[in-house]
Amino acid sequence: MKITNTEFQLLRDYIEEQCGICLNKDKAYLLENRLASFIESYKCRDFSEFYYLVKGNEHGDLKDKLIDAMTTNETLWFRDIHPYSILKEKVLPSFAQAIKDGKKDKIRIWSAASSTGQEPYSIAITVRDFCMGQNIIKKNMVQITATDISDSCLEKAKRGEYDSVAMSRGVSAEQLNRYFVKNSINSYTLNQEIKDMVKFQKFNLQDNPIVLEPHFDLVFMRYVAIYFSDEFKKGLYSKLARVLSPKGFLVIGAVETVRGVSEDFELLTHAGGLYYQCKR
Repeated sequence: MKITNTEFQLLRDYIEEQCGICLNKDKAYLLENRLASFIESYKCRDFSEFYYLVKGNEHGDLKDKLIDAMTTNETLWFRDIHPYSILKEKVLPSFAQAIKDGKKDKIRIWSAASSTGQEPYSIAITVRDFCMGQNIIKKNMVQITATDISDSCLEKAKRGEYDSVAMSRGVSAEQLNRYFVKNSINSYTLNQEIKDMVKFQKFNLQDNPIVLEPHFDLVFMRYVAIYFSDEFKKGLYSKLARVLSPKGFLVIGAVETVRGVSEDFELLTHAGGLYYQCKR
């Protein structure tokens, strides 16, 4: 079933209103592909009927299912490597020094749009490895909050169970042996110690992150803002600057930049990777 221009505009505007995702005009095929199963399941004659069905809220969970279908859940362990080198070699040592100087007693990290959990768990593993190599930052000093708008992603992330395909994407043999339990030939579960380091929570990036935590010391928000309009990005980065602690850190995707969007962050580099520090 083909979507008309009017139907595309209606659904595009509704999706952006609900979660901030901005679809260009050339993404009509994406709506057709991802919503085809809904059209069939709810016996809609066309995309217009589906639009009025979801907007009318006759089925309480349909809106969430629609947003879930439209989110891109591409993720892998230790994605791009550089952010985790930065975390281990620059950010965590700076936190350790602040703790040593009596300026900090807790470290709060936010993994935004955490998908099925590989990113926050990669952060937790990196923190755990760092803690084992020194005696200043203790594991119980670190609080990792992971959020996503997708209920299905959050449910999978909380289980911490991954198939062999997911495990082949970024996990070393040493990490596999140390932090995972093999359930079967094709399934692994993260050990409870690492799972306990991460708190998962549903959150829409349109909302104010202060409801999650008054201040974060580090925010990972990678490959998320690329799906938003420039106006939405400006508001989002402004909110991040306000929720970050003074001189807090921000890590975004390798192909992303805050240049031209926000003046609140200073660009830093380390070992070929980029990250940002709040100017205030």
